Amino acid sequence: MKVLFVSANRELLPDPVVPLGVLYVMGAMPERHEKKLVDLCFEADPYGALCDAIRAFEPDVVAIGLRNIQNSDYTGISDNLSYYRRLIESVRASCNSTVVLGGGGFSVMPSALLRELRADFGISGEGEEAFVLLLDALENGAAGASTSGRLGVRSLRRGGLGRVPNLHYFVGDEVVSNSAGAGFLDLNAVPVPSRESVALSYYDRAGIENVQTKRGCALRCDYCTYPIIEGRSVRSRDPVAVVDEMIERRDAGVGIEHFFFVDSVFNIPPRHAKAICRELTDRGWSTPWTCYANPIGFDAELAELMASSACAGMEVGSDSGCDEILTKLKKGFSTQRVRELNALCRENELPDCHTFLLGTPGETLDHVKRTLDFIIDLDPFAAVIMAYKDDEEALDPSYGAQRQALRDELLVLLEQHRERFPRWIIPALGTNFDARLFALLRRRGLRGPLWQHIEQVKTRETRSTRSPDRIRRASALG
Repeated sequence: MKVLFVSANRELLPDPVVPLGVLYVMGAMPERHEKKLVDLCFEADPYGALCDAIRAFEPDVVAIGLRNIQNSDYTGISDNLSYYRRLIESVRASCNSTVVLGGGGFSVMPSALLRELRADFGISGEGEEAFVLLLDALENGAAGASTSGRLGVRSLRRGGLGRVPNLHYFVGDEVVSNSAGAGFLDLNAVPVPSRESVALSYYDRAGIENVQTKRGCALRCDYCTYPIIEGRSVRSRDPVAVVDEMIERRDAGVGIEHFFFVDSVFNIPPRHAKAICRELTDRGWSTPWTCYANPIGFDAELAELMASSACAGMEVGSDSGCDEILTKLKKGFSTQRVRELNALCRENELPDCHTFLLGTPGETLDHVKRTLDFIIDLDPFAAVIMAYKDDEEALDPSYGAQRQALRDELLVLLEQHRERFPRWIIPALGTNFDARLFALLRRRGLRGPLWQHIEQVKTRETRSTRSPDRIRRASALG
């Protein structure tokens, strides 16, 4: 069969992200299938580009990756869904191909999104095995194609539709979902994704390559979607294979100057993270890398190993400066653990960027104020402050309206004080989160995550007149 893969994500802030998930699924396809990638990230007219690719390739199946439900500033849920809806409408207007949705965003609420966007099928969770089984079912059921050209569910059932794990499809007007099947994939048996079809624009802009060392997260953070997407069973790759992949990409000659470990949490389990660091050090690795980290499982040994293996920093999901909110969010750590991680980062000269989610369910404006004071006292290398928005608000406007009142209050509070704290990044307000600022930093030749270069921004008087100690001692509300 001929399969057109569509990397639909167009988020450019702070940087475009190489579509690793789509590449993994493409790499798992048997050679008998013909495949092609169309990446819409940099297209001025994504709908026209998609239609042109369909006319040129004439696919049997169009597989669309839905990476994000929300924009990176947590403000554009409805816009994102409208975009994907129009993409599918463009496919329908151009051909009679079967449309399949997948990806991390789709996996968060697959039945609701399939019902909303009206694709033929959706695959949630890991797609490497399930998508191949769906193609088998499509081939076996081809004799039962409907008059529109898309395959009828009844014929597909005869072709093995029921064997496809985590598959979602329509029977009449109802969405039916298959079970997860036998379990999750052995990552050491999954082919390393080929980047041959990746647009060089990704590397030209940021110089960053993404690498995955594990899947799954055993943590139980109340809002987090990673366990839904990847499961709670942590499956790790062989550290030697991980570093082999990194060396091959570093030496590919496409301008890669930084690596990012995209694991939900790099340092859990700590033993595997330490093994990765030791393997990098043993092989003389010097290219900077960054990761997501958690205060749980972060100790002095790991900090030293990360620093010695060229780690350039970590992004930490600290979320709140109030212990009662951390408990409500089921984070599994306290503010004291956040302080301990911050101290270890200082000792080992590891830049730490902490993300805080303000306005989570059950949080009051007083909690928000206490969190702001905590951030000031902590004084991390950088802090990203997000106004929390639930994914379900995309499909329930009345629920979204109820949540908006607190969000409005906290944004007013942040607006009043943002100029005083030059190392805060507040996407919803555009504070240190602006396309022109990012372009300026890149023109200076700065590579890696842009928060690591926050000290390079010299646009405000506070940059030169306030020392970090004065900033730390100030009160957010005073």
